[in-house]
Amino acid sequence: MAELLSVAEALRRVLAEAKPLPATETALNDAHGLVLAKDLTALRTQPPLSNSAMDGYAVRAADVAQAPVTLDIVGEVAAGHPFDGAVGAGQAARIFTGGVMPEGADTVVIQEHTTRDGDKVTVQKPTAKTRNVRNAGIDFSQGDALLAKGRRLTDRDLMLAAAMNYPTLAVHRRPKVAVLGTGDELVPPGATAKPGQIVYSNGFALMALVRSEGAEPIDLGVVGDSIDATVAAIRKARDAGADVLVTTGGASVGDHDLVQKALAAEGLNLSFWRIALRPGRPTMHGRLGAMQVLGLPGNPVSSYVCAFLFLVPLLRTLMGRSDIELPTSAARLGRDMPENDERQDYLRATLEPGPDGPIVTPLPSQDSSLMAPLAKADCLLIREPHAAFAPAGSPCVILKLAL
Repeated sequence: MAELLSVAEALRRVLAEAKPLPATETALNDAHGLVLAKDLTALRTQPPLSNSAMDGYAVRAADVAQAPVTLDIVGEVAAGHPFDGAVGAGQAARIFTGGVMPEGADTVVIQEHTTRDGDKVTVQKPTAKTRNVRNAGIDFSQGDALLAKGRRLTDRDLMLAAAMNYPTLAVHRRPKVAVLGTGDELVPPGATAKPGQIVYSNGFALMALVRSEGAEPIDLGVVGDSIDATVAAIRKARDAGADVLVTTGGASVGDHDLVQKALAAEGLNLSFWRIALRPGRPTMHGRLGAMQVLGLPGNPVSSYVCAFLFLVPLLRTLMGRSDIELPTSAARLGRDMPENDERQDYLRATLEPGPDGPIVTPLPSQDSSLMAPLAKADCLLIREPHAAFAPAGSPCVILKLAL
C-alpha cells in the first residue's frame, strides 16, 4: 500500500495552482468580507479643515489666557456652514461641533465655561491654545496608504474607505463553491428517516463555513449512489461556474463509493487521495479544468475538519487574502496523551484558562461520526505523527475553531 501523504504536503498540493481570482470594481456596500486587490491611499485629507470638537465659542487663545473676560460675538459657525468673516482681538464666534474654525481663531471655549448676554460672551475659565480644536489632517492626509492589498474588509474598513472618498473598491470576486452530498442513506432535515437512513448534515456546516470566509455557496443537494446522478451533479457545478467543487462521502474506493469514479469519467486530474490524517484519511483533491475538487469523507467530523484544514486556506488564496495560514497557538495538556501512530491527529478539545496559559482537554470520544462533541469543542489539539507519550501539563499546539 502506498505511503500516506502528510497533511503539510496535501495542503501544499491543494494550494499549488491556486491564485487570487480576478479583481472587480464593487460598490462599497457590497464589499464587506471581500479582499482588496490593490493598496488603498486616501483621496482626501480628513478633516480637510480644522474644526471644533465641541459646542462653544471660537476665540483667540491670547484673549482667554486669563479669565473672566468678555468678548464681542461677531458670527456663528455650524457644521457645513463656515463663517465668512474673521475673529479679531476681543472677539468670538459662536461655534458648534464640526464647524470650521474661522480665520483668526485658534481655540474653542466650551459653552459650559461661558455666559452669554446678547452679542457678548463672558469666558469664565482660561483656555489654552488649540484646546477643543481638531486640526486639519489629524485623522489622515491625502496620499496616505491606509488599507493594504490582501486585507479582508471589515465594517470598520468600509467606514474608512468611504471617508477616504472611495465609492467603489477593487476587490477579488467571491469564489463560487458547489457543495454536493452523496449517498443513498441520506435524507434532508425534517424528513422521516427509514431504517438504515440518516439525516444529511455535512453540507449545512460546509456552506456556512464557505459563507463565513466570504465565498458564495452553491447547494447541489444530495445524490444517491449512482454514477449517472453523480456525473450530472458534477456537470451542474461546472455549468454554474464553480471555482471549487466540494463533495462529501463516496471519495473512497468501495463498491458504493462512486465520487472518484464519476470524477475520473469527467476527466479529473487527481492530485492526491488518502492523507496521514485523523479524522479524514480518505480525502481527495484534484482539478477538473479550472475547477478545483475537494472530496471529503462522509463522516461529519472528518468532513468538517478536512474542510477547515484545506478548504479554508484554498478559499483565502482564491480571495487574495494575505493571511492564508490558519494560526496555531500554544497551550498545555489537561490530561495525559498516549503516543501516536503514523497519522497526524486533530482532536476535538475544550479550552479553559490556567496559571501558565490555556489548558486544553480532549473530549472523551473522538469518533468521527459524533457531532455533539464537535459542536462543544473550542479547538483542535494537534498531535504530530509518532508523537511520544505526553503527560498532563506538557506544552502542546492547538488550532482554534473560531475563524
